Amino acid sequence: MKFFLKTFLVLILCTGLIFSIVPFSFSQQKNPLGQYSTIAEYEKTTGKKITRFNEAPMLEELVKQGKLPSVEKRLPNEPAVVEPVEEVGQYGGTWRRAAISTGNITSPRMGYEPLVKWDRDAKTIIPNVAYAWKISESGRAYTFYLRKGMKWSDGEPFTADDIMFWYEDVLLNKELTPMFPDWLMVGGNPVKIEKINDYAVRFRFTRPYSLLLEYLAGPSGPSVCGYPKHYLKQFHPRYTPKEKLEKLTKDASFQNWYQLFGDRVNSYSNPDLPSVKAWIPKTRPGASAVIAERNSYYWKVDPAGNQLPYLDKISYDMIQDVQMLVMKAVQGELDMQGGGLDFSLSDYPLLMESKEKGNYQVYLWNPNENGTALFFNQNYSKDKEIANLLRNQRFRMALSLAINREEINQLFYLGQATPAHTIFPFESLQKNSEIRKLYEYNIAEANRILDSLGLSKKDKDGFRLSPNGKQLQLTIFTNTSFAIHYDIMPVIAKYWNSIGIKTAIDAVPDTLWWPRVQSNDYQIAGYAMGIYPGKFLLSYPMSVVPVNTSCYYGPLWGMWYSSGGQAKEAIKPTGDALKIIANFDRVKIITDQKEIDKLTEEMLYLWGKNLFAIPVLGFFKFPVVVKNNFRNVPREGTVAYPFCSPGYLNPEQFFFKK
Repeated sequence: MKFFLKTFLVLILCTGLIFSIVPFSFSQQKNPLGQYSTIAEYEKTTGKKITRFNEAPMLEELVKQGKLPSVEKRLPNEPAVVEPVEEVGQYGGTWRRAAISTGNITSPRMGYEPLVKWDRDAKTIIPNVAYAWKISESGRAYTFYLRKGMKWSDGEPFTADDIMFWYEDVLLNKELTPMFPDWLMVGGNPVKIEKINDYAVRFRFTRPYSLLLEYLAGPSGPSVCGYPKHYLKQFHPRYTPKEKLEKLTKDASFQNWYQLFGDRVNSYSNPDLPSVKAWIPKTRPGASAVIAERNSYYWKVDPAGNQLPYLDKISYDMIQDVQMLVMKAVQGELDMQGGGLDFSLSDYPLLMESKEKGNYQVYLWNPNENGTALFFNQNYSKDKEIANLLRNQRFRMALSLAINREEINQLFYLGQATPAHTIFPFESLQKNSEIRKLYEYNIAEANRILDSLGLSKKDKDGFRLSPNGKQLQLTIFTNTSFAIHYDIMPVIAKYWNSIGIKTAIDAVPDTLWWPRVQSNDYQIAGYAMGIYPGKFLLSYPMSVVPVNTSCYYGPLWGMWYSSGGQAKEAIKPTGDALKIIANFDRVKIITDQKEIDKLTEEMLYLWGKNLFAIPVLGFFKFPVVVKNNFRNVPREGTVAYPFCSPGYLNPEQFFFKK
């Protein structure tokens, strides 16, 4: 996929002639991207004027009481202007959602305010917290210009000092950040960030970096704007005397100051944390429902000059399992749900059958990710014989051939998912017979391969014995918070049982999922696969490239990459896995699209032929429930995490139609 931004960057890197600030400007028609960088840009583009600012009645009353400054003083000098999907909204109301874990609440999906963001067509990167940026030094330097007068939710100024605090006092502090983020490293060298003035910062790299904007616009990006220095410095040893910090730590029942700091920077556990998001969680941990309240200093307006968001609050009902989500929708208890905690396509018939009763519509959004996949942990080591089999490509091939993909498509995807080979964004790979045969349903060949691997002996129950004479058993590790993958795993186990591989399911909630993944404590992970088109694959690559411990097929390989080989537990990749990493590192620093495509295609070929992960199916749709009076939600969209959906759709412009 080619983006305007990519073309623009190529021009910069090839000519080195562009030195001016780069605020995006648009044609003289309705903005298809959803958000204008400034009022000046909005007025220039549309020919319309914003002559006054308005605010929610609840805030207007606080202003009258002298408890809050006027809206003019709360907004930055140049607010961003959000164009509503349907119409200018009305103030008021509580958006009812459901959550199964705190991650659904604190996720950037519901607080998506990075320096730059994906626009509503999910194709273009546009200004956000930074109203403009400049790329210079042949792609080695990125300068971001912040909004003068922008404030945190407690009214304190948001400035370059906050970003420098994030960089100097969080990223560079080994106790808070043992491993420097891989997405901020090029050629093994971390970024250096410098303050230009109170409203400008520069990210400088030792080599050109073609993916920085994509990373900043993705799930990692909001963290840059999530560390209010004026508040958090009281929990940091650089700014607070040791004795005082030790007392704060002890009083909060922590052993170390960095544990206290981590708790204080978590918006769920700490409702006092200032934010730049539209809504801020204000309920203390442990409540059955979590309430996020309007940020009275939010820095965006609509074309009528109304300060956003329109909605007063978001209420998250904490539920125990995903099936409760469907029941709440059917009973009309959800106003808009999609992204963060999703419905399964198998829920679609019931949702459609009940939509009149529940007074809602059901949209079908593209997840921009693939169906369920099985990731074979190449770093597993608890059982030597199992580990050797997991690292054997022919063993993985046998398990792939035993999966009846069409049956799964009918059972769980209503026959709507595409074949597994469609996951590849290159036609040459989709047509590659070597790879396509890996996804065929061929029980006879699966059994033949297993026999050839010395697994022909079976016990009295028909299960294969490992070379040591013991029953061979695999365990699929899966996440109960994502119903579609959790539901499919027993069917996968049935297929593998049928070829004599006894298979168990180890299902855990989301709170236990990530610790287990990052500690390398599993054999096979059953989860979603993210092979996104174009640069989305490159900026969210862990399904294919072991760049961090979230790479399910090689978490310790990912640790090696993200730690620069320094982490004690890390394992250096070998063979084709190392070649994949080498290609990825090359892609990060070049700008020629043909070369990028060539390297990416080779990377995917190496990944595909090795079957580090077994894709079950290709692409499918996700149901999104929207109440009939809940407006400004696009009928088409994506629930994909790399876009922080629904955050990229400007949920601050959602409203209740009265």
